[in-house]
Amino acid sequence: MYEYIKGHITQLTPTFIVIENNGIGYLVNISLNTFGKWKEGDQATVFLHEVIREDTHDMYGFSDTKEREVFRSLITVSGVGANTARMVLSSLSPDEVIAAITAGDVKLLKSVKGIGEKSAQRMIVDLKDKLGKQGDISELFARKDNTIRQEALSALVMLGFAKATVEKVIDKLISENPAASVEQLVKLSLKRL
Repeated sequence: MYEYIKGHITQLTPTFIVIENNGIGYLVNISLNTFGKWKEGDQATVFLHEVIREDTHDMYGFSDTKEREVFRSLITVSGVGANTARMVLSSLSPDEVIAAITAGDVKLLKSVKGIGEKSAQRMIVDLKDKLGKQGDISELFARKDNTIRQEALSALVMLGFAKATVEKVIDKLISENPAASVEQLVKLSLKRL
């Protein structure tokens, strides 16, 4: 099992990065929370969680160990796989996930695409004591440029949503929130899709 990779971020998208270390580029899946913490070209330490299956070896990367621990806790819940956990951490920050689970906030957890009432309740029951030991809520993100619409669209399509549907939702959100960042657009879109 890999613990982390230190290297140069050669490609950064809302759903994955390519980090180069000793001439090898590693494709690592990331959440929006992690995306908001780096820029392309940054020298970074990416904390890893590796998922090995018969047909694939996937790496999930995090900018800090706290987000990785929340991810690892989420995937212990029956019915919550790595991509669902990444979706949760793309919609909510690690602190928001911890707060929602410890407070028993089923409604907030259900607002994440792919999480129904039973899954939200199961997360609360399984993780309340485990995550209750972690705390404090913090805000994130501040990355804006002229490709915000395209990056948000790309992230949502890569998460499995239909491009035509996503374009309509993103265009409506941009008209409502012209100063929205990629992360905000994706989070708002996830709630509407």
